[in-house]
Amino acid sequence: MKVTDALLGEHGVFYAQFDYMEKNIPQATDLTLVKSQGAMLAPHAHLEDELLFIALESHLDPQSGPLAVKRLEHNEIEGSLERLQKLQDLAEAKNLLLQAIQTARAHFAKEEQVLFVMAQQILDSRALEQLGRKWAATRKVAI
Repeated sequence: MKVTDALLGEHGVFYAQFDYMEKNIPQATDLTLVKSQGAMLAPHAHLEDELLFIALESHLDPQSGPLAVKRLEHNEIEGSLERLQKLQDLAEAKNLLLQAIQTARAHFAKEEQVLFVMAQQILDSRALEQLGRKWAATRKVAI
C-alpha cells in the first residue's frame, strides 16, 4: 500500500469523527470529553511529517511552498489542541475544538488535492510503498 493511500484512509476516519464531533460537541456538558476528542489528531500529523514530508524534502523546498505551508498548518492545529488541554472553560474548549476541526478539514483537502498528488508524481511507486510499510509498522497494522 502506498503511504498516500494510507494517509488518505486516515483522513476518511477523521472526517467521520469530525462529523460526529460537529454534531455532538455543541451540546457537550463534559469538559473532559471535549478535551479527549481533541487529542486524536497529533499522531497523524507526526506521521505525515516523519514519512511523507521528509521524503519530499529532497524534491521540494521545505522552507517554502507546499511543505512549509503544511507544516505551518500542522503547528497551528497542534497548538490549538495543546491550548485545548489547558482550558478550564467548557464553552471556550468547545469553540476551540470546533475551530481546530475546521482548520483540519481545510488542511486535509489541500493535502488530498495538492500534496498527495505531487507526492505520487514525484516519488516512484516503490518509494511510496516503502513509506506505506513504515506507516503500517508505526500503526501496527498488516498490509
